[in-house]
Amino acid sequence: MIEYSTVLAAVDLTDEAPEVIATALAATGGGVLHVMTVIRPLSHAYTGLEVAGLAAAALNFESKAEASARKSLAALCDDHRISNPQLTITFGVPAQEIKKHAREIGADLIVMGSHGRHGLGLLLGSTANGVLHDAPCDVLTVRIRES
Repeated sequence: MIEYSTVLAAVDLTDEAPEVIATALAATGGGVLHVMTVIRPLSHAYTGLEVAGLAAAALNFESKAEASARKSLAALCDDHRISNPQLTITFGVPAQEIKKHAREIGADLIVMGSHGRHGLGLLLGSTANGVLHDAPCDVLTVRIRES
């Protein structure tokens, strides 16, 4: 079995996150586990609209979103008894940010969830699909089944 020394668990802080973290922990084999989430900037939600007047509100929203994400990631790591977690919160396009961070930390494995969408969702792509293309290391997707 391949042993991974630096594992990046990329979670979106939904109900799937614990399953992704548990799988990443199993894959570390005593190596270092990094946990990250990516927040889409408010400007991405309003692409094509004039948001200059909303700059202060956007900064406030993003600041609160980052604080909330940090608290959620820390709680997730506590739940899994991860001591001294390497937490990263970034803003941007998730697939791009995950690959960028994996390169920065020298990850040899990225673990993330995948919903296994079909039809139009698959045609349009997904974060997991985006990470698979041009990933700097192995990628393990945890199949998240809709209940």
